This record gives sequence, structure tokens and C-alpha cells, in this order.
Amino acid sequence: MHSEPFAVSSLFHISVGDSDLGSFTGCDGLGCVLDSEEHTEGGLNDHVWHLPTRMRYTNVVLTRPLTRQTTLVWLWMRQQIRQPLGLPGQIVALGPDRRPLIRWVLANVLPVRWSGPSFDADQSQPARETLEITHDGFVEVTL
Repeated sequence: MHSEPFAVSSLFHISVGDSDLGSFTGCDGLGCVLDSEEHTEGGLNDHVWHLPTRMRYTNVVLTRPLTRQTTLVWLWMRQQIRQPLGLPGQIVALGPDRRPLIRWVLANVLPVRWSGPSFDADQSQPARETLEITHDGFVEVTL
């Protein structure tokens, strides 16, 4: 019996345009919502029609322990401050062997927020950074 590989990933590699932003250990919010409006039809009293209106894409929040790759994010953010430009980007989920499991290609990726680590000498947790991006939809999803 042949078993399909399943998407248990350990890293998410991110790039936007020519900017390689490195690998992240957490990825949240990769999704979409189809809005709809209700439409009632005269004489049809047993249900309401739900008509699709638009697709909205949620912001993606990426997290990782603070590493030297933080400078890659800062260079990209600085470039966006000078000349904001939504470019295609991709998020690649990597398996434990670091081989690609699935790739999401996103349209018009822009940074929304970056937050650096909070340092606390009483806790022995790694310093973490968070990057939030927005996009205009999925161009392609491939295995």
C-alpha cells in the first residue's frame, strides 16, 4: 500500500520578489474567506439564495527564533519603506528532511507588521520575531 506524504512541516521558507526572507518555524493565517450576500426570491419561501460576492485573503503571520536571517527581513522592509511595491511571493512548507511539501505563490505581497523579541532575563526562552504580511490572493498552489 502506497502512502501519500502528509504536510507535517518543521519550517516555512519565505521569499518575495528577489528577496529571500529565510525560514520561519511558525505560519498562521494562510487562508481565505468567500463573502456572500443573501438574496430572497419572491414566492420562494423555503430557502434564501447565498450568492458569492468576493474572495478575501487573510494576513499571514510568520514567527521564528531570532537569527541572522532577521537582517533579510529588515532589508526587505527598508526597501518597502523607500518604494512600496507588491511583488509575488511564495511560502514553501518544508518537511523534517527540509524537502518542499507544498508551495503557495501569493500575489502582491506587502509587509504589515514586524515585531522583534522581548527580552526577559528571568525566562530561558529563545528571543522570537514576528512578521505579518498581506497579499491579494493565491496565484498557484503546488505539491
